[in-house]
Amino acid sequence: MRILVIGSGAREHALLRALRRDPDVADLHIAPGNAGTAALAQAHPVDVADPDAIAGLAQQVQPDLVVIGPEVPLVNGAADALRKQGFAVFGPSAAAARIEGSKAFAKDIMAAAGVPTARAVAVTDRDGIDAALDACGSPYVVKDDGLAAGKGVVVTEDRSVAAAHARAVLDHGHPVLVEEFLAGPEVSLFAVCDGRTAVPLLPAQDFKRVGDGDSGPNTGGMGAYAPLPWAPAGLVDTVQRTVLDPVLTEMSLRGTPFAGLLYAGLVITAAGPKVIEFNCRFGDPETQVVLELLDTPLGRLLAAAAAGSLGDVLLSWRGAAAVTVVIAAENYPGPPVTGDVITGADGDGILHAGTKLADDGLVVSAGGRVLSVVGTGADLAKARENAYALAESVHLRGSHYRTDIALAAAEGRVHVPGTA
Repeated sequence: MRILVIGSGAREHALLRALRRDPDVADLHIAPGNAGTAALAQAHPVDVADPDAIAGLAQQVQPDLVVIGPEVPLVNGAADALRKQGFAVFGPSAAAARIEGSKAFAKDIMAAAGVPTARAVAVTDRDGIDAALDACGSPYVVKDDGLAAGKGVVVTEDRSVAAAHARAVLDHGHPVLVEEFLAGPEVSLFAVCDGRTAVPLLPAQDFKRVGDGDSGPNTGGMGAYAPLPWAPAGLVDTVQRTVLDPVLTEMSLRGTPFAGLLYAGLVITAAGPKVIEFNCRFGDPETQVVLELLDTPLGRLLAAAAAGSLGDVLLSWRGAAAVTVVIAAENYPGPPVTGDVITGADGDGILHAGTKLADDGLVVSAGGRVLSVVGTGADLAKARENAYALAESVHLRGSHYRTDIALAAAEGRVHVPGTA
């Protein structure tokens, strides 16, 4: 197969890394890519927000399959533009991608499908903020209803902070969703879908806050690990039965079948798993650990989903653990300092995200989350050790990363409410 991957982050680097292991994949292309992906795929310039530009590039490359990484091209209709021209695509239609593009739409889908989730109140003007906060209570969960790169959520016990975030979102022209707080550890579960069938991957956990101990503001994700040694028995089967299958059925009934990667963000509460959000694509940084442990050929799997023929696919996994640590630029998650030279970033397991090649050929920072380093091992403790050894081998002036990714899980300190 010849495969074209759309995107430029560490998620796309991880996709290329996994696709390269598939013996059926003979030719890889990436658009636009970054300074690290050139070793795996031929790079092409493209505006990922422009569906017509992506379809035009596919006409040049003539891939057997297009894999769309980020949410923006999916919400904008890139998969529709490609399918219209006859290309096989792994990624949902714009209508189906609304499950990420609008949190209110996702809540409507869940209500119709009977999916367990947090109580929520939509707010479209400032006059409705106080009533919504009263209805859902403290701790306050206030979300931007549109795409916000993982940074549109505030969780706080300070009502003034919650109200200020709601006002700021409204002032930017987006509706607000105020939700009930759900207590328990979070889980990210990906499912490869063909419109009718959902094949769940290995559950993972990510870390949104910028600092150790879950301190500081939300980010796009500072690290992740898999598997989850603390996960309740039968978790994946429960989520398949109560979340994935009902959502696929409901979306099909609405004439917008979901084919692509459905990401369920879950909280494991005392009453069982509840959905806090859906994404319409592989999550970053969880993709970096999940795909590192996948033994099943990825190209074959994604092509089957695109063709609507997942059937009874059975996945195989490496008997190991994986940890990824995100190395961020100075000042991230605020406006990042860019243009600094990076050294030591060419090792195995170092995935590029916000990087580019300068005119002199040096690798420099070009975004907030600059690199993801991935370590594997027989258990989480060893995977952590290997990941942090890789992180220490990289030099980027002013950079920072969390030192506690997967630590609580490795030490057996993750507690599920309602368990002993």
